[in-house]
Amino acid sequence: MVQSAVRTPLPAQRLAGVASSPVRDLLALVDRPEVISFAGGLPAPELFDLDGLRAAFDRVLGSADGRRHLQYAPTEGNPALRALVAARMTARGLSTAAADLLVTTGSQQGLTLIAAALLDPGSVVAVEEPTYLAALQCFQLAGCRIVTVPSDDAGLERALREHQPKLLYLVPNFANPTGRTLTAGRRAGIAALTAAHGVWVVEDDPYGELRYRGEPVPALASQPGAEEHVLHLGSFSKIAAPGLRLGWVRTPPALRPALTVAKQAADLHTSTIDQAAAAAWLAHTDLDAHLANLRDAYAQRRDAMMAAMPETAPAGSTWTDPDGGMFTWLRLPGPVDTASLLPAALAGDVAFVPGAPFYAGRPDHATLRLSFTTHTPGEITEGMRRLGPVLRTPAC
Repeated sequence: MVQSAVRTPLPAQRLAGVASSPVRDLLALVDRPEVISFAGGLPAPELFDLDGLRAAFDRVLGSADGRRHLQYAPTEGNPALRALVAARMTARGLSTAAADLLVTTGSQQGLTLIAAALLDPGSVVAVEEPTYLAALQCFQLAGCRIVTVPSDDAGLERALREHQPKLLYLVPNFANPTGRTLTAGRRAGIAALTAAHGVWVVEDDPYGELRYRGEPVPALASQPGAEEHVLHLGSFSKIAAPGLRLGWVRTPPALRPALTVAKQAADLHTSTIDQAAAAAWLAHTDLDAHLANLRDAYAQRRDAMMAAMPETAPAGSTWTDPDGGMFTWLRLPGPVDTASLLPAALAGDVAFVPGAPFYAGRPDHATLRLSFTTHTPGEITEGMRRLGPVLRTPAC
């Protein structure tokens, strides 16, 4: 008998430094109805506009162009969808034309396309500390060297001179994982400094329309001097439904051809039918009313978590009180590793995400992320009651 010489294939070397997402791993562990999970950054499914989206799909499939919406389509995206998104962005203060936008399969793909178009193995990428976990995975997969930047202008300029990054990645509105928002002054400083140093900036903005308190802050991409080097990512995942997997990149003209080629190589184009349905949904939905409903519900959930925090967290803890978005960031006192507390939390039918994986540099193991959008205020109160004894163990 002849033995096969074919060996079990090994993963590509570029995957060696990319860790699995603990958030995605946790979703499998907490898939029990009795668990109150603050782990995933998930929109509330009961708030999805199921009837409106069903009608939108019926509308586009039942039209005379129904078969065309099942065909291959332009790489750049559905023209009607791009026009509607551009009009909304312009109304929010970021002047945008349909031609400025590339539709992507979720804003996560937008980030992947930017990495493919701009970054070579060994390129330096600067990030906040902590930052969005999937962005770290994207840059690690691209073979980049990731550095962290301070929050003040002087520190940023020093970091730009020292590390000479090619790209700076930021989540300015209600950041994942911290919930923090960059001030208008800080955004203006970032736009000016990165322009002066020739650094591309990615402004990731999936949460910008989920503000529950205070006045909106103008987009970083709208700052003077940002026109040629700031890319803006948007998404339907938080305002419509993540299952649509629809996002977009607002890109300066110089980068548009490269991103289009990267998109063609990745998947030719995003789902034709989903784009057409999203365009129909936008055209026939009172989006402002829909968003007002989301904001009202999520604000009550945020308030429930904030109200419970003093009794949940041990003395000496600190946490963020976000003006919007989906997350609060909690730091426990003393030399505690929150990952070691997770098994006890799961045993008590509550879940959170330990903070360490959100760090590109030296992690702060005493941190954790809590999401408040998925559960009702009553469920949040109960979940925080379950979490309190876990966080207040003697190790804390």
